[in-house]
Amino acid sequence: MQTAGSDVEAARRQLQRVLASPGFSRNQRLSRFLSFVIEQHLAGRDEELKESVIAVEVLGRSPDHNPKHDSIVRTEAARLRARLSEYYLGEGNHDPLMIELPKGGYVPVLRPVVPTLHTGTPNPEPPKKPRLRWGWLAALACLVAGVAAAGWWRFHQNAPIPIGVLPLHNVSPDPANDYFADGLTGEIIHSLSIIEGLAVRSQTSSFAFKGKPQNVREAGKQLGADYILEGTVLRAGQQLRITTQLVRVRDDFPMWSGRYDRELADVFAIQDEISLGIVNSLRLKLGRGRRRYETSPEAYDLYLRASALELQEGIVGISKSVVPFEQVITKDPSFAPAYARLAWAHAWQSGRPMFDAAEEMTKMRLAAEKAIQLDPLSAEAYAALGILHARQGQWKQSEENFRRALELEPNPLTRQHVAMYLLLPLGRVDEAVQQGRLAEKSDPLASYVHAFTAYLLIAAHRFDEASLHCAKIAPDEKVLGQCAGRIMLGHGRVQEAILFFTTHPDPADPGAFLGHALGRAGRRDEAEKLAARTTNMWTQALIFAGLGDKERTLEALDRMTVLGPVRLGRDLYYPELDLIRGDRRVKAIRQKVGLPE
Repeated sequence: MQTAGSDVEAARRQLQRVLASPGFSRNQRLSRFLSFVIEQHLAGRDEELKESVIAVEVLGRSPDHNPKHDSIVRTEAARLRARLSEYYLGEGNHDPLMIELPKGGYVPVLRPVVPTLHTGTPNPEPPKKPRLRWGWLAALACLVAGVAAAGWWRFHQNAPIPIGVLPLHNVSPDPANDYFADGLTGEIIHSLSIIEGLAVRSQTSSFAFKGKPQNVREAGKQLGADYILEGTVLRAGQQLRITTQLVRVRDDFPMWSGRYDRELADVFAIQDEISLGIVNSLRLKLGRGRRRYETSPEAYDLYLRASALELQEGIVGISKSVVPFEQVITKDPSFAPAYARLAWAHAWQSGRPMFDAAEEMTKMRLAAEKAIQLDPLSAEAYAALGILHARQGQWKQSEENFRRALELEPNPLTRQHVAMYLLLPLGRVDEAVQQGRLAEKSDPLASYVHAFTAYLLIAAHRFDEASLHCAKIAPDEKVLGQCAGRIMLGHGRVQEAILFFTTHPDPADPGAFLGHALGRAGRRDEAEKLAARTTNMWTQALIFAGLGDKERTLEALDRMTVLGPVRLGRDLYYPELDLIRGDRRVKAIRQKVGLPE
């Protein structure tokens, strides 16, 4: 039956509101899809809203389109449902008419939104005095409770909800599909991290639970999270089954769950629906910062393989990911996340001696700029540019890019880069420590976070606090020996430090802090032998400072200017170089590499 004229006009006005919103105005395909199903429905042609018809009329498929071999309509319908939900959670939450596309079909439902009215029943008889007294007391109690609730709500709104995502469990027959579950877990963490009102624990801490029995309360306690998202992934060829559950930690109460039996091509829609489920169950608002990507199943599968390498192999996996990220870009030159992750990989390689720094930074800049061109909300790309500009001594541009990255996604890795590439080289040590504290809060189980926070505290001469973080570094981390030994030096326990550095040598540079400690202990001949045995300028600077030789310390630091402003600026604030603090020649060395006074 055809809709009445006034209802038709109201429906079309609502359609125009939706199509004018940012989520639809930038997506012609979803706008065409929504317009087509609405107009067909308003014209009374619901019987024509079939998958085969939509494929041809909306999505440009040929008349012989076979839905069994091409799930494009189902995929786009899922995206349309997610986009409509987002619209009505955001700018459309006061609209008079709601448009829905129920699952399992393509006939839209239009229903009016009825505002809630607060009504009261008049009492024709005047109340007796005792009842009036109790009525006033009840009203006063309600008022007090309402004010208290309003105050709590304002506080609750301003306090992000801490949530952890446990690694999705691969239940596929083939254990080789672990990469898919790991990579998808990382993408879900990224998606949730940019939702206002959530404080998502970083994937480094989340993956501390991989392969272990998952106890929600224990995981919540260790992660400092009020809610835990857990789930499974079953993959068979192009078919997916993903189950997820959001659990409240304090009482193991399941707040929300979802099960998705879809094709691999629907994986983006599934991620959207998981985010929406969590947002709805926690009564949050998605906002307009969500990332929306589309690519082929083959490209996305390769992207997840590359993303999982760092999770599975640590820093070694970062270099291994370069080639597969480049292959993703070859398959889909418009897929922004691959450029952003490639930029980060080149940023990491640019600081390693086995790579050509200038070449890596050039590749990093090209990849980051392309990522931002394709996706202006790419936090990783802005962070990569922050690193690039810092290494070039362009401090204002570096800070602008880092600030933008933290606005978009304040993850602990970016905070580490802000502290180590910008704040510490510029002497803003207290600000750097604050970034370390914030990183620790969102990634409480990560060794690297405690290591870099300890180093920042050592630079601030706060040795007791640094020792607390040293105790949380994994025993197999090579930085552990340096951390604990340097704290001994900071407390003046030189003989203990010598013993520690002797028994816990740094594989990359065993003589640096040991030589410094020997010099401070008056064992000059041993210290001089270590200095003569190395060509490492930083090692020599440390040893000469330990010997109290200001002239040779400054000469070694002057030779270090070839390493650039970040490395030199950072090292100048370490307590081992207190010997030269305030010397006018340090100012000249800083100017030489573009460091401000």
